[in-house]
Amino acid sequence: MQTSSWFLRQAPRWAMASLCLAGSLLGPTAQAQRQTTPPATRAFTFEYTATVHDVPAGAKEANLWLPVPHSDKSQDIKDLKITSPYPYEVVKGEYGNQILHLKVDNPPQAPIAVTMRFAAVRREHKNPMLTAKKNQKLASEEQDPNMQRWLAADRLVPLDAKVKQWATEVVTKANAKTDLEKAQAIYNHVVSTVKYDKTGQGWGRGDIYYACDARRGNCTDFHAIFIGYCRSLGIPARFSIGFPLPPERGAGEIKGYHCWAEFYTKETGWVPIDASEAAKNPDKRTYFFGAHDENRVEFTRGRDLVLTPAQKGEPLNYFIYPYAEVDGQPFTNVDKKFTYKDADKQAVGLR
Repeated sequence: MQTSSWFLRQAPRWAMASLCLAGSLLGPTAQAQRQTTPPATRAFTFEYTATVHDVPAGAKEANLWLPVPHSDKSQDIKDLKITSPYPYEVVKGEYGNQILHLKVDNPPQAPIAVTMRFAAVRREHKNPMLTAKKNQKLASEEQDPNMQRWLAADRLVPLDAKVKQWATEVVTKANAKTDLEKAQAIYNHVVSTVKYDKTGQGWGRGDIYYACDARRGNCTDFHAIFIGYCRSLGIPARFSIGFPLPPERGAGEIKGYHCWAEFYTKETGWVPIDASEAAKNPDKRTYFFGAHDENRVEFTRGRDLVLTPAQKGEPLNYFIYPYAEVDGQPFTNVDKKFTYKDADKQAVGLR
């Protein structure tokens, strides 16, 4: 395992310059755009299908769980329709997540297909306090009841002495003093020194030690470092996962998930960031510190999840794909398909 100081020495000069700018926020042009441009919105319909197949003969019980999106300040969800050959329930889980659960006694060997359809409007999420005038008060927002959880370790994101040392090196190098400056120093560090690269093995698990060593991975790996470093310094940070929508409007199939993060300070409230999108789009590095675009839909929040009703297997690293168990054992013969179609707000009946 290499230390962050080693990676900082190996980073190109422009990356180091980026870290030194951590104490500054947005330039005048970006500030003006944020203050005058209303949040972008996107209306669409979404279909999520899970098919359990090849259940062993003689199985006594099959259980299937699907994540269900819910409305919040960044998205409206309406007209949820679920098609299932068996009775199901939609229940509330940890951190406000919604979960569809289906239990089948003496399951058939024939496929069991469940389809979930809904209409959505997703709003661009910007934190206005990053451009607020001096002495402007933070607008009130609902208190997150899980604040202590967002300061705690995840199984693959331990908050041990080594992680804290790496985080401390980053913020010290940037001369960051406030929590906001520290979070930006961490963001700049991750974006500048980690490559979006899904080759080889080990990526995609959100393992902070893998990500710090390999310096590459997908969105889960980027945000494992960001969240872990923030939490190790006492800055609450939370993980969200859903699906990306291509910027071009239209219709199509979505092949995989996307995840992102937020951090909290008393002065700003929750601040959205997307380090992996910033790494893929260097011209949007400033934008993605303090904003999430409208081209996404959130399904669940948090990691190491115990479902409702609780699964027999280990807590889920994250919950975006269908999860199944047969006779109390994890079952992987589950096909999945995700499609979207853009619409106007009136067509989907949302504001």
